[in-house]
Amino acid sequence: MAEDKAQIQDEDSLVEYGFRRVIITITAVLCALLEIIDTTIVNVALNDMRGSLGATLTDIAWVITAYAIANVIIIPMTSWLSKQFGRRNYFAASIIIFTISSFLCGNATNIWELVAFRFIQGMGGGALLVTAQTIITESYPIAKRGMAQAIYGMGVIVGPTLGPPLGGYLVDHFSWPYIFYINIPLGIIATFLTILFVRSPKYGDKLKANQVDWWGIILLATFIGSLQFVLEHGQQDDWFEDGTIVTLSVMAAFGLVLFIWRELTYKYPVVNLRVLRDTNLSIGTVLTFILGFGLFGSTFIIPIYTQSILGWTATDAGLLLIPSSITTGLMMPIIGKLLEHGVPQKILAAAGFGVFFLYSLWMYLLMTPDTGAENMFWPLVVRGVGLGLLFVPITTLSLSTLKGKDIGDGAAFTGMMRQLGGSFGIAIITTFVSRFTQQHRVDLIPNISLIDFQVQQRIQALQQNFIQKGFSINESLDKAYTLLNANVMRQATVLSYMDVFLYLGILFLICVPFVLLIKKGSGKVDTSSVH
Repeated sequence: MAEDKAQIQDEDSLVEYGFRRVIITITAVLCALLEIIDTTIVNVALNDMRGSLGATLTDIAWVITAYAIANVIIIPMTSWLSKQFGRRNYFAASIIIFTISSFLCGNATNIWELVAFRFIQGMGGGALLVTAQTIITESYPIAKRGMAQAIYGMGVIVGPTLGPPLGGYLVDHFSWPYIFYINIPLGIIATFLTILFVRSPKYGDKLKANQVDWWGIILLATFIGSLQFVLEHGQQDDWFEDGTIVTLSVMAAFGLVLFIWRELTYKYPVVNLRVLRDTNLSIGTVLTFILGFGLFGSTFIIPIYTQSILGWTATDAGLLLIPSSITTGLMMPIIGKLLEHGVPQKILAAAGFGVFFLYSLWMYLLMTPDTGAENMFWPLVVRGVGLGLLFVPITTLSLSTLKGKDIGDGAAFTGMMRQLGGSFGIAIITTFVSRFTQQHRVDLIPNISLIDFQVQQRIQALQQNFIQKGFSINESLDKAYTLLNANVMRQATVLSYMDVFLYLGILFLICVPFVLLIKKGSGKVDTSSVH
């Protein structure tokens, strides 16, 4: 009882007011933004990196994979590492690692140097995301935690969308190393602000080297690292037809089982799985996974559609998502206020899933091989409203009944599940697009018959076009058939993107009744349950 009381007092002592709270909030959001922007900023620079580093397409994919693997390995361990080294020290060290590795990434002379530095950058970056959330949550009194999550959410939701246009601008006007150099001044400012203003809670003593859960760390890295690799490379390596994918899938399965057993039986676990006994956190973790699936999945598919089908530049494709981000940013404080006024989280989350269904259905209905930017503006604004309604209530619900050191553990789980949800989403979407495109092509081909008068006219028109450009009659005919086949593939790809949006919409619609079934008590912040 005395220990619980001390923990509550210690937790209350972390609550900040006035100028200090503003500075701490800005620092934490800045760090979360740095981490998340770096997840997506490289996407638009991959071609330039390939050229200057002489890498293959498969090799360059490791620039994204290495960062993602390091992220998901470190995120579950952040709470434990914060307790070991003190939160302020660990947060500052993570920013320094992130900043130095950003400089090294920009100076990489070959692809594998860049991959190694990206892995180190991911180890620093994963810590920024979750520790920033914990710092913001504990700096606000319990009654204002909804607003705290809203402020944090602005960084997390806006970040992935800012990456591509910012990356496009830097690559177009400077060169690809500048997408990493931009982190350096921000990292230096964040380090100084952290050392000056962030405080560390006193949760337990530091473990001796022989008490550290080394086996837990090894099993976690094996399970999460293998799973992330399988998700990132599954589609391009033809899934279970590839020996490496099969081996790593088995390692991930065994790693998971052994990791759970180890963490539940060891006295000083590296990841506190027992915190999942909290009903709100366990429900919130599942909902966060689905949120990550939809957030990263739709952020991934729209730029691909606009660049590969509509022929847009990387910068234009990135800018398209800005209205959605601005809408989400504007929604966040409104949702925070609604939560403060006692609107149940489950009502807002259910509304968010419903709105996301409408957005997915709208995108399904308007997609064509020549849809204009003006047609996509309002659906993307609706997406922004949906994300605002989802992110804050789900995050607040997850952490609402946690106390003290459990907040850090809870934030680590939600952070990890959001990343894994995104990885699963992208892996499943790329597989679906590939399989559906082949199927739609097979379905479309019978509609093109050489005895059809319209088809004959189209081929003759294309052939004449090539003859006028100086090609021979036979060459022109071959090129006409090639162009016609390309048009069929384009149509098939658009149909597969439409299917993906329809299935994403159905997934979100199915979630609505399950969210509404959450027990009434879970909708409120319970200040009495002390863990």
